[in-house]
Amino acid sequence: MSVPRITLNDGNQIPVLAFGTGSKFKFEDVTEVVEQALEAGFSHLDTAAIYANEQFVGKAIRESGLGREDVWITTKYDGGVVLEEVHSSLQKLGLKHLDLYLVHGLWSVENDDVEGLWEEMNKVKDAGLAKSIGVSNFTLDLLQRIVKTGKRVPAVNQIRLHPYNYASWKDVLEFSAKHGIVTEAYGSLAPITTFPGGAVDPVLARIAARIGGTPGQVIFKWAHAKGIVVVTTTGKRTRLDEYLWR
Repeated sequence: MSVPRITLNDGNQIPVLAFGTGSKFKFEDVTEVVEQALEAGFSHLDTAAIYANEQFVGKAIRESGLGREDVWITTKYDGGVVLEEVHSSLQKLGLKHLDLYLVHGLWSVENDDVEGLWEEMNKVKDAGLAKSIGVSNFTLDLLQRIVKTGKRVPAVNQIRLHPYNYASWKDVLEFSAKHGIVTEAYGSLAPITTFPGGAVDPVLARIAARIGGTPGQVIFKWAHAKGIVVVTTTGKRTRLDEYLWR
């Protein structure tokens, strides 16, 4: 089953569903769970230097037998000299280029020099080390500062986004839409996993019954309908199949 893609502001097409190796998988050997995700049909893998498992993601890709063009790889910068860090990630992943390289958050920015860091991120793309570049956990102020540099606009901003905090991100979402920045959401299943019993529950249940799906599938459809790429994770094959449901 092929995962649909949407087009980024640089023309590259990103799968709308990603398997993440953060959360409970940080610092773990994720070879088997990544292999399982690829076997299930995921074609977008999301990792980060700080997760300390890029080497296992690379191993899983190699052992899968899939071609490089069959898998979209996202990883994230977490501090240090940008070009050195991207080369380190590429070496661990066993790749010549990334599909997407993100600034993981403000904590990755030395001396609050967002503008200088973004200039270095542009060099990563110019060197062909990443097809697309973007940011993660960036607020409106940070996005505005980047856009004002006149450099490339980030292709993506990955944030923790779910039905209960959607309104609090409204200014960021509107700015992103205006500038063609695709939003990626992690933690989108929070109404089910973190805040069960809330106001959204009966709505999810009602829609799930109508479409013959699950509450989690309803949340993913809600996100995709808004043009949002979802990053999720699980160690269970049944959950993977659920998440890939159309």
